[in-house]
Amino acid sequence: MRTISDHDQRRHHPTLPRVPWILAAALALAPAAALGAQQEMAAQQEEDPYIWLEEVEGQEALAWATERSDATLATLSERPEYRPIYDDILEILTSDDRIAYPSIRGDMLYNFWTDEDNPRGIYRRTTWEDYLAGDPAWEVVLDIDAIAEAEGVPWSYGGMTCLPPEERMCLVRLSRGGADAVETREFDLAEAEFVEDGFFLPEAKGGATWVDENTLLVATDFGEGSLTTSGYARIVKRWERGTPLEDAETVFEGETTDVSVSAGAMESATDRHVVVFHRPSFFDGTMFLYDDGALTKVEIPTDAFAFPFREKMIVSLDSDWEVGGETYVAGSVIATNFDAFMNGERDFHVVAAPTDRITIMGTSPTENHLIVSTIEDVKGRLWRYTPTSDGWSREQIDLPDFGSVGVSASDIHTDRFFFTYSTFTQPTTLYLSEADGSVREVRSMPAMFDAEGLEVSQHRATSKDGTEIPYFLVRAGDTEMDGASPTLLSAYGGFNISRRPFYSAELGKAWLERGGVYALANIRGGGEYGPDWWKAAQLENRQRAFDDFLAVAEDLIARGITSPDHLGIQGGSNGGLLVGAAMTQRPDLFDAVLVDVPLLDMKRYNKLLAGASWMAEYGDPDTDDWEYIKEYSPYQNVHADREYPRALFSTTTRDDRVHPGHARKMAHKMLDQGHPILYYENTEGGHGSGVTPEQRARMSAIRYTYLHMMLGPDGGVAEATE
Repeated sequence: MRTISDHDQRRHHPTLPRVPWILAAALALAPAAALGAQQEMAAQQEEDPYIWLEEVEGQEALAWATERSDATLATLSERPEYRPIYDDILEILTSDDRIAYPSIRGDMLYNFWTDEDNPRGIYRRTTWEDYLAGDPAWEVVLDIDAIAEAEGVPWSYGGMTCLPPEERMCLVRLSRGGADAVETREFDLAEAEFVEDGFFLPEAKGGATWVDENTLLVATDFGEGSLTTSGYARIVKRWERGTPLEDAETVFEGETTDVSVSAGAMESATDRHVVVFHRPSFFDGTMFLYDDGALTKVEIPTDAFAFPFREKMIVSLDSDWEVGGETYVAGSVIATNFDAFMNGERDFHVVAAPTDRITIMGTSPTENHLIVSTIEDVKGRLWRYTPTSDGWSREQIDLPDFGSVGVSASDIHTDRFFFTYSTFTQPTTLYLSEADGSVREVRSMPAMFDAEGLEVSQHRATSKDGTEIPYFLVRAGDTEMDGASPTLLSAYGGFNISRRPFYSAELGKAWLERGGVYALANIRGGGEYGPDWWKAAQLENRQRAFDDFLAVAEDLIARGITSPDHLGIQGGSNGGLLVGAAMTQRPDLFDAVLVDVPLLDMKRYNKLLAGASWMAEYGDPDTDDWEYIKEYSPYQNVHADREYPRALFSTTTRDDRVHPGHARKMAHKMLDQGHPILYYENTEGGHGSGVTPEQRARMSAIRYTYLHMMLGPDGGVAEATE
């Protein structure tokens, strides 16, 4: 049996092979047939002495995470900045002045809302007339706090799918602590109650869609062998009401090595198509129309996305497509007649096409129009496209510069839709576009921080290979160019995801209003300049994203905005990998590193939770791809004989997308190497910062207090603690 002194010894001598006592006991007692797997586990622990931290809810792993989190909170909560920042952010997160963003269901508007009285949230509804009058009377439909209290489970709302056209019978998804895995329950939206003996699916990374009121297509955990190596469903079954789930009929079955299979529905004003999606890799998939037990493949490129619009099919392209004697360039939106296409015709028309400076970000169908959002040099534009006898007409909705625009709610049975506009300094405003094309302001978030004197500018840095990398800079107009300004640089750089100007009351109140400077870099790997910009930093070219980020950091220093003593960086998820790589490659450039819900151990990422699904982005470390991955993987490139900034690692126990073991192992390894770090782990939050406003306010207060501590006049002085 392992003793306490033995545990203490291993904490300070990480190179000793770590074999938890439960494994040691098993090795002593197990029959010979079981020794192979156990010896393999022991070998893994000898190779990676911190692998025990991958046991998400293991007693020792949780004890370590709790101890480090308590120490971090104690350190930062004693700072004078902490309590005011916490109070400010909690007030923002629970303010009645926030916009109640609507969704459209039938002839009602719905909203999910959290506040001090409803920290887990309520789903509620009101009429159009009440909402637009400005002081709606809300009817509560679903109370997540009440369900959580009654069942003793920390439920988080995960959304619902309702059966059209009545939108009455729904499938509600509940997530335990904000995880991706959900429990699915049938719900009567008209009566605002769960259906007794209705459809029910246990917790899993999957879901269901309606075929009709008595039939579902279900993709879930059906038992042993029914999941992919990424942890998602690989089988879709047809499930009839009143029959056991185990008797459901298999409709489609993928491979264990696929990312996932799933079921869904595509709807337009005139048609509804039930579909099955087969996704062998993260960016490639095939869609099948499901009709009375038969599947018909939709013959579009595997990296394209399609949806119906009245009698048409709209296709968004991520790569060039040569079809019907024409070549349509990556990033385009094209259209054809749906039935004619399924019968073999290939007569497409271009709806919208990108340019060197303009990227198409999204399309939203209404009853008679396509609403297309674009960015031009990362600045938002919004267009209304209408089919005509000889193509498509378009009109632009006028908006200011340096902002982000997006459709927030639309419906295929009306031409009314809601959209938002915001900038770094202008609070988010919600607009309604009426069916006649007129636009009216519906709500505007009040100013949540003092933006007077702040200026927004756009600059370009030159990356290592000569590519110009744009970035936004938000600072006071009278900022001295003496290199002393505390500056936070953020980016993402992966998965074709774009980072655009945004209004953040938390960033403004906790950082900008207190004298901080903020920079947002649009590095390669993101989608700011279309598919080519994204693919330029995939796989063996991943280092380009890091080079771009480092180039922006150097440009901020060269301009006199800041200096290494006052420059911090932040990234989450893939962005956590970004800042982890930046820290290990150029620790001299930064004095603070916020590493949020990160990927860091790229040797084992494909074995942890959903990690295997991302190999199309990063590569497979179990093949020759490791030769380039190992050059940047932060966990393998942190060393005892180098000096690093005192990083803050954060994650959540309930993150079932990016394994908390990444942050845990990196933090523990750096501590054992003698590097001062901070670590905080939320028990809830999924792949985020918490479920309740209190949890989110605490996490934000920790982050911003850390930045002020490290980058302010007295920053950067800290001792390692264990």
